[in-house]
Amino acid sequence: MHTLTADPNTVVLAGDLLDWATLKTNQIGALIKLVVGVMVLAAVAMAYWRTKSWVATLVAFLLGALVLWGIANLPSLQSKVGSEIQDKASASVQVLGPDDVRALL
Repeated sequence: MHTLTADPNTVVLAGDLLDWATLKTNQIGALIKLVVGVMVLAAVAMAYWRTKSWVATLVAFLLGALVLWGIANLPSLQSKVGSEIQDKASASVQVLGPDDVRALL
């Protein structure tokens, strides 16, 4: 683990900081996935405990799996949504004046 000290003989390279930031970002992402996974398991258990129905438990499990899949694939979903927004933004827009609106009516 890197420690930043006030020692003038210690050299901290930008690569070390980038590696540390990447490591922490990956650890936070894994922690978020772990917490959501525990919440999904708790929701499935509560669905069974409240209803005693396998159908409700299965639905809770499938919805939880969908949420976990969405969180795990968030970067690819963001790129897909971003590309669709950029495609829509490139479409031309025509502004109508009051006379044009009256002509349409």
